[in-house]
Amino acid sequence: MDIQIHGEYITLGQLLKKAQIVASGGEVKSLLAEGRVLVNGAVETRRGRKLRDGDEVLVEGVAYRVVSEPDGHPPR
Repeated sequence: MDIQIHGEYITLGQLLKKAQIVASGGEVKSLLAEGRVLVNGAVETRRGRKLRDGDEVLVEGVAYRVVSEPDGHPPR
């Protein structure tokens, strides 16, 4: 599943909320502390990890790919 971002990057915590995987920062912390999130194939525990175009996040068997909008503007 592609997650479109505006700008250069999105943090892992923001992506997890945007993808509606979690509803709160507390849920983000728990998910990461349990080692249930992989970024580009490696377990990630930092919710502030910056994700850029092309990065892949895997949560419970579902893959999310970061896609940057050209020039940071939404398509018309």
